[in-house]
Amino acid sequence: MTAEAEIKTAVRSLFDLPVAVAVTQIDRPHPPLLGNEAAIIARARPKRVAEFTAGRHAAREAMQALGHPPAPVLASTDRAPIWPQGLTGSISHSDVWCIAVLARCSDVMALGVDIEKDSPLPEDLLAEICLPSEITRLGGADLAAAKRIFCAKEAAYKAQYPLTKTLFGSDRLDVTLSAENPAFDAQFTQDTERFKRGEKLPGRVVSVAGHLVSGVAIGQIDRKGA
Repeated sequence: MTAEAEIKTAVRSLFDLPVAVAVTQIDRPHPPLLGNEAAIIARARPKRVAEFTAGRHAAREAMQALGHPPAPVLASTDRAPIWPQGLTGSISHSDVWCIAVLARCSDVMALGVDIEKDSPLPEDLLAEICLPSEITRLGGADLAAAKRIFCAKEAAYKAQYPLTKTLFGSDRLDVTLSAENPAFDAQFTQDTERFKRGEKLPGRVVSVAGHLVSGVAIGQIDRKGA
C-alpha cells in the first residue's frame, strides 16, 4: 500500500460517519483553481499557493466522492473555507501531504482534521501547547505524546470554529489521550459561545506513514438501525 493510500485509510478510521477523504502531495501538479479561488492567494508566496491549490484539489476530489459536482471553495475574511451548500469539511496539510475530509450536513454539523509530522514537540513549545494538567497526565515532558495533544487540539479547534467563530489558544482545550486506543477528549476550560466549560469534544489521533492524523466530528448523527 502506498503512503497516500495508508494516510487515506487512517483518516477514514478517525470518523464513524460516512466521510469522503482525499489525499494529495503538495508538490504534485494539480488542476487550475476554480472561480474566484485564485484571487484569495493573489499575493501569496509560492509555498502558500501550492498548499492552497493542493487543498482545493483534495476538497473537490472529496466532493466527487460524495456525488457532489466539483465547486469552488472560497474563503471568508477569517480564511475559513466556505463549503458548497449542504456540505461541511476540513482541510489540513503538512510539509508534504494535504488532506481534505467532507461530509453532508445531514450527517454532521462540523468536522475538524489535522495532519502533522510524527516527531516530538519542540521542548520550548511544551508550556505553550500543553496545560499543566496535560503534562501531569503524561507523566512529565513526554514530547512525543505532547505532539499528539497538539494534533488533537488542532482538529478540535477546526471542528468548533464553524460553529463558534471564536479564535483561541491552546489553553482553551484540555486534552486527555486514551492509553488504550486512538481516542481522546478535548475539554473546554471555559465557556466558548455554544460550548460550556467542561464540555468535551471526542476525537481520534493515529500515527501513519511518518505522520499524525487527528479528527473530530461535532453533532454526528447516529443512523444505526435507521
